[in-house]
Amino acid sequence: MRTLLTEQRPDLADLPLSRVEGGWDNQMWRLGDDLAVRLPMTPRAPALLEQEYDWLPVLAPRLPLPVPVPVHLGEPTEEFPRPWILTTWVPGSPADVAPVDDGPRAAEALAAFLTSLHKEAPAGAPHNPHRSVPLEHHAAGLDLRSDGLLSPEHVAPLQAIWDDAIAADPWHRSPVWIHGDLHPANVITAAGTLAGVVDFGDMCAGDPATDLCAAWMLLPGESVAECLDAHPLADGETVRRARGWALLRALGLMEIGRAGELGLPGGKPTWAAAGRATVERLLAGL
Repeated sequence: MRTLLTEQRPDLADLPLSRVEGGWDNQMWRLGDDLAVRLPMTPRAPALLEQEYDWLPVLAPRLPLPVPVPVHLGEPTEEFPRPWILTTWVPGSPADVAPVDDGPRAAEALAAFLTSLHKEAPAGAPHNPHRSVPLEHHAAGLDLRSDGLLSPEHVAPLQAIWDDAIAADPWHRSPVWIHGDLHPANVITAAGTLAGVVDFGDMCAGDPATDLCAAWMLLPGESVAECLDAHPLADGETVRRARGWALLRALGLMEIGRAGELGLPGGKPTWAAAGRATVERLLAGL
């Protein structure tokens, strides 16, 4: 890491450098007090970083929460043959480690962030094969009874939520900008509320319901409705679809969390509790 900086950003090469735990596609380092370096570690990661570099500076000025604004896109080298990115640092803790406990403030902050983000996307905005598509495209791979992730008594009511989400009217308006991966590990908290949003690699044009699922993933139960009520695009059909996205994401969190609890590669132990909390909030809203 230090070699890359010395070769390409010698003005920053002497700043303190420390590894940051976490990440999925990228390894992250904090550089000094105000910067972060992300090194792609999976085959898809370089394209995601380049997408952030191209588009996030366009979106960041209108967003009311801090985000990692790209500062420099590093060139591949013989030692590290992939592009890498230098961004601003977003201080705080990931919400899977430090969950929201100030529901009203967090609901207001999340609604404001999503309202500012969810504007009509231009024709050249990225298309994501998993996030830009209607929820029903994920129906074939969903089996609530498999893997033992859910308590047996929860399967039927959660199946009803899923069936209702699939039956909701699809998004018929122009696609809007969405973050696309707004789960607790990609949201930063401080003092009990939202303090930033990170990892925009999956940002794309799509249905706002894909992001509105974050209300159940992040907020104490009584604040979910406050957030949705404050978002101008969260009509009844969109909320129905958002519940389905929340369930889909909760199962993903629980699966990755369970792998972490078992010590398996790629597992994230803190994601299990975040997934279970999402399911509890969905059930509480019935």
